[in-house]
Amino acid sequence: MSFVPIIMGSKSDLKHGQEIAAELARYGIASEIRVASAHKAPAYALELLAAYEADPQPKVYITVAGRSNALSGLVDGSVLAPVIACPPYSDRFGGADIFSSLRMPSGIAPAVVLEPSAAALLAAKILAQAEPALRIKIEAAQQAARQVIFDDDRLLRDS
Repeated sequence: MSFVPIIMGSKSDLKHGQEIAAELARYGIASEIRVASAHKAPAYALELLAAYEADPQPKVYITVAGRSNALSGLVDGSVLAPVIACPPYSDRFGGADIFSSLRMPSGIAPAVVLEPSAAALLAAKILAQAEPALRIKIEAAQQAARQVIFDDDRLLRDS
């Protein structure tokens, strides 16, 4: 069974983390939301990651941190599993803080996905490479999305 730790930089990111967890649940993927700051408590973050890494189940990490996103780099540099950074948009900085998620040092490569539902989908697609049942759920969701487009187009043509 797969697992997605959702690690937030602070509790202020909870709404974003909950959106990701809800979307993962749609695919039947277990997740856990935690707070671990790379800036304020790096030793704690590393301790948390070591505990997750000791568990052999397949996993993808999703990090939720904005402003100065050291969390995604810390996680990616400390684990072997894929990491997806899903930073929340900040009106305060007009979106400029996203650059801290996009530019990482060499050897650090978290994927950056801005929409919580899309971050969950990417995690599901990664995990589906080893889980045929999950692959079927993703195919069904994609077909349902296509059907909405087909139905909308048919309604426009028929009106």
